[in-house]
Amino acid sequence: MSRISHSALRRNFRELLASNTSFETASVFDPMSARIAADLGFEVGILGGSVASLQVLAAPDFALITLSEFVEQATRIGRVAQLPFIADADHGYGNALNVMRTVEELERAGVAALTIEDTLLPAQFGRKSTDLISIEEGIGKVKAALEARVDPELSIIARTNAGVLPVQDIIERTQAYENAGADGICMVGIKDFDHLEQISEKLTVPLMLVTYGNPKLSDSERLAKLGVRIVVAGHAAYFASIKATYDSLRAQRKVTHSTENLSATELTHTYTLPESYVAWAEEFMDVKE
Repeated sequence: MSRISHSALRRNFRELLASNTSFETASVFDPMSARIAADLGFEVGILGGSVASLQVLAAPDFALITLSEFVEQATRIGRVAQLPFIADADHGYGNALNVMRTVEELERAGVAALTIEDTLLPAQFGRKSTDLISIEEGIGKVKAALEARVDPELSIIARTNAGVLPVQDIIERTQAYENAGADGICMVGIKDFDHLEQISEKLTVPLMLVTYGNPKLSDSERLAKLGVRIVVAGHAAYFASIKATYDSLRAQRKVTHSTENLSATELTHTYTLPESYVAWAEEFMDVKE
């Protein structure tokens, strides 16, 4: 199998951003899935932070995975990748200085692009997991990421949650990140095309949407016309692997009980112990000053 350099893959990704087409990502979570995605003709993949947490820790997406653990998984994928892949780098694993370290490590791992979000992570006890940091801190993270990259082909994508603030506030944020030099803007929480259009018409950089399969955003041609180049519909491939593993081992063990028809989502909930983490948070983080 021919090999493609990381820099060439990054150039390929920038060509996707510069095109007039909207591309759906493949969820790649290990070397095998990356090879499968490339062989099936996917133009781009993504290593999700939530998926990495599940695969490495069997833990819910509570910002528990460390940078080194995430980079290890990205490096395994980068070693064999024949398609450009995006790293969901969460909040950069800390402040702007941590963001610089995150970019350095993920660039060496071989990612073509990475997203840095402005969510307040890890969520403080009693606060919503969708709270956002200030625009000023978000700008600082974008600028820090740009300063840290060595290969100018590496794309830095600023991510925000468009579902938690009024449209005008989201426009202000995304314009600020664009002006700070972000190569693209990633948004989660877009409700429908009207919502998207109000924001996209104020931006000039390529857009990336995390839609989770929202049927109100299923028209790829319309997405492309509004500047959307990358679409993350979800991580169905990984969740299918959880279901397949459970069903295979259950059949091997000849276990028949009420759990045999559990969905991938229900299995994930069962084996990541979210109730335990919530209880621990209440016990150890509900600090009275």
